Amino acid sequence: MTTIGFIAKNALRNKRRALLSILSVAVSLFLFVILQVGLREITLPVEDIGSASRIIARNRISLGQLLPAKQKAVIERIPGVEVVSPFTWYGGKYKGEEVMFAQFAVDPAAFVKISTDAKIPPEQVETFLTDRRACILGKATADKYHIKVGDRMNLEGTFWPFDLELHVAGFYQGTPDDRNLFFNQKYLDEASGGGGQVGTWWIKARTPDDVGSVVTAIDKAFLNSSAEVRAETERAFQLGFISMWGNIKALINAICSVVVFTLILVSASTMSMAIRERFRELAVLKALGFRRRELFGFILAESFGLAAIGALLGVGGSWALFTFIPATTLTNGFFPSLEVTPRIVGMGCLVAATLGIVASLAPSISVARMSVVQGLKTLD
Repeated sequence: MTTIGFIAKNALRNKRRALLSILSVAVSLFLFVILQVGLREITLPVEDIGSASRIIARNRISLGQLLPAKQKAVIERIPGVEVVSPFTWYGGKYKGEEVMFAQFAVDPAAFVKISTDAKIPPEQVETFLTDRRACILGKATADKYHIKVGDRMNLEGTFWPFDLELHVAGFYQGTPDDRNLFFNQKYLDEASGGGGQVGTWWIKARTPDDVGSVVTAIDKAFLNSSAEVRAETERAFQLGFISMWGNIKALINAICSVVVFTLILVSASTMSMAIRERFRELAVLKALGFRRRELFGFILAESFGLAAIGALLGVGGSWALFTFIPATTLTNGFFPSLEVTPRIVGMGCLVAATLGIVASLAPSISVARMSVVQGLKTLD
């Protein structure tokens, strides 16, 4: 019998226990990877090529405070500003349900210039520009609800005390988040009975080098006014919005730590039980001349092998899940994408390797301290 065959036979001697050990590792690492992927998507801002030159300006007090529409003319005169659009959140329900896509009122002409990464057919852009009730919808949302060009979309107001009746002028795609809906700010002003207020300003600088000076100039332009503004890059704005979730990173990492710690305890207990049942056989090997490090190698290989198979199933299964099934389908549209990165795969494999080593320590120490006579007496 070869050494590998000897180790495999010992590992699979109790097939039920071996199967349960592998499944416990696989399920735990599957959960670990899911949590890490979710944490990455929550804490990593969505970025595209054009985000480097985009700026978001909001009310300095809070994001929920509106800004006067007359600020647009002031911002447009700032050196380095190419185009400005309102960016007002509507937050309505579609077909009576809380939707997982956001709706924003914008200036259609400015929107097309600012959102340079969005791919929209020219004829659909023309309809969006000329029809006040037209909207542009993300392709992911259109596919989810089976919406076609020309369909009507009735949104039920939640934050705003009125409903909107829109019709779909076209779809956009090619951005990191193809879920949202954009419609004309003028229609929102008419529906609100006066307008004159916007949620935030969406600004495109002429070049990425102009972003810093534009941000500073916008802040100074409205300093000590009745509606002070806080301007920041798109990435900084996204990170600030994410921070409203609280310390979600610490929470998810704490859950991952508990999962790993519990898995180590269970695996160590299982390996100790398996080795105790074989004390007599290990004592015979000692009597035949096998040294402590060789016996430790057998135990380590057995523990490491079970952990590796579990990692293959758990980490590999999560990778296959997120690779071959769209994130919008798995999360009902909550996440536009979910990616098991090489870093996350490496973390999962490192946890499995650590598990294999730690779980073998206690039984290896017991075997090292065991004398041949004590081992031969075991289970008499």
